[in-house]
Amino acid sequence: MSISTKTGDDGSTSLLFNKRVSKTHPRVVCYGSVDELASSLGVCRAHCMDVNAKTQLLEIQIELVHFMGELATDDLDQARYHKKYADKVIHKKQIDRLTSLIEKNEKKIQFKGWTQAGETIADAFFDQARTTCRRAERGTIALKESGTSVRSELIIYLNRLADLLWLWGIEHAQLAKK
Repeated sequence: MSISTKTGDDGSTSLLFNKRVSKTHPRVVCYGSVDELASSLGVCRAHCMDVNAKTQLLEIQIELVHFMGELATDDLDQARYHKKYADKVIHKKQIDRLTSLIEKNEKKIQFKGWTQAGETIADAFFDQARTTCRRAERGTIALKESGTSVRSELIIYLNRLADLLWLWGIEHAQLAKK
């Protein structure tokens, strides 16, 4: 089997369960932003100095695969997706884990207001991932506002993740000053 199927040569792509849509379809644009986020997190993980954060980043990247899967599923197939991947979709449990990580990280850093990214390479990459996350969040909200079925857990997850990425960036900037 080749990675090059040539089925997208006409500008279309498949959602899950084989529904063909334009590559400019709002769902495709939205899950594409989440894909960019997952890639950004890989760069963060490669430069991360905190072993626990590195582990969490990998877990988040894995969760984002299923996040994209849900976004890549037509409204009419959502029940089918959730039945097939019930244990993989984003729920309150994953949001609570991010919230807990935010609370732990807020205790570790000395927050003194807004900062400029770039104190370290890792700090800069975390900030870039944060802004990519915010773009994915805006796209997910826009998808929901367009009338598409989008669960609120997905939007909340991205909101928490952006906050956490900002804190991890601050942490890496402060580590460089020690």
